[in-house]
Amino acid sequence: MNDIWAGLSSAFWLVVNGDPDLIEITLRSLQVSLTALVIASAIALPFGTWLAIRRFRFRRTAIAVLNAMMGLPPVVVGLIVYLLLSRSGPFGVFGLLFTPSAMIIAQVIIITPLIASITHQAMRDLWAEYHDLLISLNTTPGQRILTLILDGRRALLTAALAGFGRAIGEVGAIMIVGGNIDHATRVLTTAIALETGKGDFALALGLGFVLIALALGVNLIIHALSRTEREGRW
Repeated sequence: MNDIWAGLSSAFWLVVNGDPDLIEITLRSLQVSLTALVIASAIALPFGTWLAIRRFRFRRTAIAVLNAMMGLPPVVVGLIVYLLLSRSGPFGVFGLLFTPSAMIIAQVIIITPLIASITHQAMRDLWAEYHDLLISLNTTPGQRILTLILDGRRALLTAALAGFGRAIGEVGAIMIVGGNIDHATRVLTTAIALETGKGDFALALGLGFVLIALALGVNLIIHALSRTEREGRW
């Protein structure tokens, strides 16, 4: 219990004093996770919607594989990305290993199936509602996907939030591909792991509370924007 109170006190003073290391680590965490979220959403939202409206031979298999990929072990993803980006790997020439770019790549691989799966489930119900109308209007597949995305954007916001929550809290994969290098690739989760290993539980808890507050803050902001949009429509 004392460690928890010490962690709260540590988090409070870190924020109040504007600790430079905390600000740097927090901004890097946001940069990596939000960039990964934008890239993953650009891939997953159209794909999940397309999967909801498209009928093809191995559709059920594709959906099953997509759902299974939601449980990809992050450390395995990190290992695969590490091997691909290492000097002996096929993409080693780009020198991306132990950089924020490598961390973004790992997070995109981890959260894309999650966002796509949630999108597919949401768009499947919406497609059942819009199916007859869009077919009767002789719309193209691209127009159907765009229509469903625009009309179901609040449901897709939930999918994006789920992806962000997993990205911001990821530690295993980004520890492997990022290396937890101070002033280069250290983010909140890897800093927490480091301080815990050093036995500084108060600081680790302090960083943990900052991470929780950060995740909650982003969620509240997005939900507030969503609520404002809904009220504006009325």
